[in-house]
Amino acid sequence: MYESYWELKEKPFENTPDPRFIYLSSEHIEAFSRLIYTVEEKKGATLLTGEYGCGKTVLSRLLFEKLIPEKYNVALVTNPLLSPTELLGEICFQLNIDLRVRAPKIQILRDLNEYLFQNMKNEKETVIIIDEAQAISNLKAFEELRLLLNFQLNNKFLLTLILIGQPELREIINNLKQFKQRISMQYHLNPLNMGETDKYILHRLKVAGILRKIFSDDAISIIWKYSEGVPRMINTICDTSLLMGYSKKTSWINTDIAEKAVLYLDQ
Repeated sequence: MYESYWELKEKPFENTPDPRFIYLSSEHIEAFSRLIYTVEEKKGATLLTGEYGCGKTVLSRLLFEKLIPEKYNVALVTNPLLSPTELLGEICFQLNIDLRVRAPKIQILRDLNEYLFQNMKNEKETVIIIDEAQAISNLKAFEELRLLLNFQLNNKFLLTLILIGQPELREIINNLKQFKQRISMQYHLNPLNMGETDKYILHRLKVAGILRKIFSDDAISIIWKYSEGVPRMINTICDTSLLMGYSKKTSWINTDIAEKAVLYLDQ
């Protein structure tokens, strides 16, 4: 709606996990490095947590793109609110393992085990990414995930398990001592500071096709303060600000527009 007015090729602040728009702060770089390290060095399991909207899902999609299909088979589970057996079945589905209808758990595990060994023979790695893992309500599902790490040889795991979720996921894992012992890497992603928020906004505008700065420094300060540095909230405020600026035919986003955008979202 407002793209042509601001000379944009597309909307820059959509809340979708598009890796093209990801701004890699120092913390995002560190988090992504740990994910890659876990996969490439076959460390077994890693845990990535962060507040809602801090960019965890985008990092998972970036990782998904990084893992080329010629070398990696990846299961990306985005809705883990399932029973333990259903979760195992969903993992198999994502890996294109052809299961019988209503296959019992023992058969699912046998098929998965055979798949993992076949991948090893073909020099391919298997990666399982569970996003929003804090939504797993049945603790037995975590036990099933832990037991998947028993698929290993003497010197290597046959799969890599990546758990991604909100801060309460870390508390859940801490209370599952056997599972916690299997986590070789973990990282907590914090919100952006004000300087990073400024760079984040400029980066997304650049990807969308505009090189000039259209948010004033004071407007960015307001956006950062209200959003608390959470990228998802930054996107929402900036998108609303661009729409209001278009409606008022302003040449840039000043404090007045940023404040009104915040008030609009508070209604």
